[in-house]
Amino acid sequence: MEQWKEQLEQLKIQLEPWKNQAKDQLEQLKIQAEPWKNQVEQWLHPAIEYLNEIPPIQLYAAIAVLLVTTLVLFSVRLFRRTKSNTIVLTGLSGSGKTVLYYVLRDGSSHHGTVTSMEPNEGTFVLNSENNKKGKIKPVHLVDVPGHSRLRPKLDDFLPQAAGIVFVVDAVEFLPNCSSVSEYLYDILTRASVVKKKIPVLICCNKSDKVTAHTKDFIRKQLEKEIEKLRASRSAISAADISNDFTLGVPGEVFAFSQCRNVVTIVEASGLKGEIAEVEQFIRERVKP
Repeated sequence: MEQWKEQLEQLKIQLEPWKNQAKDQLEQLKIQAEPWKNQVEQWLHPAIEYLNEIPPIQLYAAIAVLLVTTLVLFSVRLFRRTKSNTIVLTGLSGSGKTVLYYVLRDGSSHHGTVTSMEPNEGTFVLNSENNKKGKIKPVHLVDVPGHSRLRPKLDDFLPQAAGIVFVVDAVEFLPNCSSVSEYLYDILTRASVVKKKIPVLICCNKSDKVTAHTKDFIRKQLEKEIEKLRASRSAISAADISNDFTLGVPGEVFAFSQCRNVVTIVEASGLKGEIAEVEQFIRERVKP
């Protein structure tokens, strides 16, 4: 025990010079920092005096504006980061949605494909952009089956959609005009579409065929049919809590220009690969 005490005393004696040296260095640092302390006080003094002169209400208002501005900027940045890249393809069965899906994905029509019973879904760079240089944002493309029993699947994808491509068979349009109009009416009056103002592109597919109707003809016929639907469904729409939006302007004949979201119409041919306007619509919604 005595031996341990002696060793501790010796250690204490050995550390004494280090203790004094550290104390001296701290004192020197304190002396060196003194001018900086005085300088900082000189800088802060005018600012503190200025703040004391500002009436409390103005000061609180300035702080509130700063906080709100910061919150808005943060929200904008967050929105940009989470902006959707989902494009939904829909329309009646046989309109050529699945062909369009494959042509957009890999440039092949897959020999016309067959009617889909399940959604085709994938995230990829558009085939026409594969050779482009630089960073290109992939598109999440969803081909929703057009059969009436499978259309409820549309509700799984519309809430996150950045755009909707509604595909119409331009050759068999007149026999299906009523059904096409009803389906399009249902989409354009859905709360998830109207509230977010999701843009809709009406794609008149198979326009390369001699017997295909023009986009202007199809637009006019759709507007006429939807005008009829407005009248027949007005009472139902008023009572339907799941769909509380109506189309058009009261007292005026319906036109797509009256929709709350942007509705455009183009001609295309999936089998021929003539889809430039469809690709342009997609890229305007999903920025590279």
